[in-house]
Amino acid sequence: MYKVNVQNPCSCFIKNGFAETQDFESKEEAQAEATKMIENMSRNFCQKHEFSMQEKFGDFTIYIKPRR
Repeated sequence: MYKVNVQNPCSCFIKNGFAETQDFESKEEAQAEATKMIENMSRNFCQKHEFSMQEKFGDFTIYIKPRR
């Protein structure tokens, strides 16, 4: 089982109803979903945050940080 986790969800993330944790059968599915989420958030959120992703042992963590 592979996971996509979101750290420090912002109000835009919460308002859009995204799940903070999702499980997938394959690493490729998890990576594709994490990439899709980051692209969607970068395009559609308020632009007050920046998004990054880190992979560790097949799990993907999306970090939401305030823009500087």
